[in-house]
Amino acid sequence: MTEPIVSIRGVSKKFPGGIIAVDNVHVDIAQNEFFALLGPSGCGKTTLLRMISGLETPTEGQIMIGGEDMALTPPNKRPTNMVFQSYAVFPHMTVEDNVAYGLRVTGVAADETTRRTAEALEMVKLSHLAKRKPDQMSGGQRQRVALARALVKRPKVLLLDEPLSALDAKLRDDMRMELTRLQETVGITFIIVTHDQDEALSMASRIAVMDKGAVQQIATPSELYEQPTTRFVADFIGKVNLIDAKVLSTTAKAITCEAKGLGKMSVPTNKSCGDTVAIAVRPEKLKLSVSKPADAKLLAIAGKVRDVAYYGDTSHVVVSASDGLDLQINVQNDTRTGGSGVERGQKIWVSWAPDDSIVLTE
Repeated sequence: MTEPIVSIRGVSKKFPGGIIAVDNVHVDIAQNEFFALLGPSGCGKTTLLRMISGLETPTEGQIMIGGEDMALTPPNKRPTNMVFQSYAVFPHMTVEDNVAYGLRVTGVAADETTRRTAEALEMVKLSHLAKRKPDQMSGGQRQRVALARALVKRPKVLLLDEPLSALDAKLRDDMRMELTRLQETVGITFIIVTHDQDEALSMASRIAVMDKGAVQQIATPSELYEQPTTRFVADFIGKVNLIDAKVLSTTAKAITCEAKGLGKMSVPTNKSCGDTVAIAVRPEKLKLSVSKPADAKLLAIAGKVRDVAYYGDTSHVVVSASDGLDLQINVQNDTRTGGSGVERGQKIWVSWAPDDSIVLTE
């Protein structure tokens, strides 16, 4: 990473009553990066965003933006701007006046205000609606007004607090693409807070997964999904099968372990393991077959189909195996006949390649 635009050093936030909202967080965010703070409700992600903006003050630690310590810098003097979950646009003003407001109150010349407002509206593709009032617009359009109003100030860092949560599912998908395009166009750092893993995975260049005020892992979307470092991250990012196993022996490249329903198995890993581990396998890595796979290298287990859910492009199948082990399998519906090809109560084999197993030690 080049010199970070935002550097968070040992930041904690404690509220009265002994509540620790943010616990000793260290994060560096690069110039022009689309960075996501992802986690369940109450994990501290919004509090951390508010401390970057200056709306909250850290109990401990340091926040640097553009190489400057922000400890004594009030929110209105920081090189940041925030887009709130509720958009917070002024209902009595036109779109154009909403966007221009921040420039006018800070004394920017009228001709420059007009020019920059027009540029911001063009960025978010709202030039043709400049004279409309917000209540005459859709939720997605109002969100773009809020984005234009934030961008017109030319912040070094744009902060977005759950910006898509108030939109319906299809509009959320459209706005994800819009935000990604916009970030690439304006070339500034975006930091987004979200609890929606699909949102973070589809937009961010890197993601910090938070839980109970602490950062669990920082990585690219593909690294988080394919190489989670903890059980929490594996379980929070996408669907996953988690199988508890007892470690029997280890080598430099693999472990031999024993898991309920699967017996002894060898799984590749270079991690240092204790007496127990969790084996994580993503549902799309598992395959279904009516007979035991001939390939002896595959990990395989017999079971019975418990549930089948049809989602159009995929079907989600749950197989109950021996010793109370339930496995989730995603089946691609890639023919016009549709469906998974299996039904409830059917006897079935589930298999996967050992290399598709993720060994989790935490």
